[in-house]
Amino acid sequence: MQRVGLKAEPTANNVVWPFRANRALTHEESRQRGDTVSRYYDEAVMPDELRRTYDVYDRIRELGIDLGSFDEDVVSLAEPHPVKAFVPYAGAVIHDSGLVYLSGQGGGPYPMNDEDEDVIEAGRLGAQKAADDLIRRLHWTLSCGGEGDLNDVLHTVNTLALVVSPGGGAFKKSPQVVNGFSYRWQSVFGGTFSDYAVNGVDPGGFSGLHARMAMGGADSGGSIG
Repeated sequence: MQRVGLKAEPTANNVVWPFRANRALTHEESRQRGDTVSRYYDEAVMPDELRRTYDVYDRIRELGIDLGSFDEDVVSLAEPHPVKAFVPYAGAVIHDSGLVYLSGQGGGPYPMNDEDEDVIEAGRLGAQKAADDLIRRLHWTLSCGGEGDLNDVLHTVNTLALVVSPGGGAFKKSPQVVNGFSYRWQSVFGGTFSDYAVNGVDPGGFSGLHARMAMGGADSGGSIG
């Protein structure tokens, strides 16, 4: 589960209804609207050291993260996606406070049942792909109805990662696997282990830095869930 914070007023507009628009608003269009959460980033009370100094989408392009398209990623609640219609949970929920919960994202080719470096690297890349997929989901959650975009993320609260490692705790390197997620998330939103950090300092800020739990022992497909 991923939790990210937005600064927003508790109004009905904070709930994303995918059928509200037939395309996503651009970042500039969102900022021009008076009823969006976009305008709150610049007004948020936070230390200058934590404030981002760049456009998140510039980093996303540099890192080669695919954000998909409106037609691919946005479905109407009134007309469920034929594949996703039977999933008994929400992939994203926006609380009245502006806190966004993301859930239900796995990754990786196989369970982590060996501490061989090649196996760990495969799991780490799977965790990185999970971060990419959640960034994509968050982008459409915020932008499909014109409420805002990824530049409105003030900070990241918490990440819960379940590493698929059957064997009752025999696998000891779950944190190394989940680093693939944390490093990628920080590379987009800013953080100590960002690809852009120098000696632990990201010149763009630290809004991607988060609390985290990396728990082994999960039993499912893939490497991380």
